[in-house]
Amino acid sequence: MTIHQPLSSANEVKATFLSALSGTDPNDSPYRHWLLDGLFPAEAVTALQELPFPAPSLDGVSGTREVHNATRVYFDVKNRAEHPVCDAIAVAFQDPEVVSAIEKGCGCDLDNTYLRIEYAQDVEGFWLQPHTDIGVKRFTLLIYLSGEAGQEDLGTDIYADAETWVGRSPFAPNKAMIFVPSSHSWHGFERRPIKGVRKSLIINYVTTDWRAREQLSFPEATVHSA
Repeated sequence: MTIHQPLSSANEVKATFLSALSGTDPNDSPYRHWLLDGLFPAEAVTALQELPFPAPSLDGVSGTREVHNATRVYFDVKNRAEHPVCDAIAVAFQDPEVVSAIEKGCGCDLDNTYLRIEYAQDVEGFWLQPHTDIGVKRFTLLIYLSGEAGQEDLGTDIYADAETWVGRSPFAPNKAMIFVPSSHSWHGFERRPIKGVRKSLIINYVTTDWRAREQLSFPEATVHSA
């Protein structure tokens, strides 16, 4: 008989994230970024891994996520209503205490930004050209979810500039990478074999200039710090 673990509440997600963030020191090379572990409660990670969204087909095209905008999945109003784990994650990251901790810990200003959470499922043939996330994104958190055999080398690639690769973040369930977008925050994904589906969450706080409001977790409410 299968025993289902109880779903994590937003408060539990909040507590584990705040603990992970406070226990991590930044890496300053080639730009300031943070590598975290134990971001969410274990039952939340399992629930995220088991979300019933199909992995999209690349149809032989990759290089940016924007080329597949029609099949991208977000923790938007609809998915928050239908999937409790989506709602718990969104409510936690909308919380003023979490916003304040991110601002203090990472040195960024998130006041009056919107929460945007993407559920990414990358398959064989996927790659991302080096980019910085500058513009309307004020904060980027990449949370890795899957951990199938052979996926150990699927972390985010880190660059000193658009052409100079310097390293790769560790990839395993519940590990993560944080950075504050700047002209130096080059990152991407070098093309390499992907066994199974590479699952991750991409959490951004975006400015009010973000036009695709349907992607947002709370399209009528910006975040504010405590």
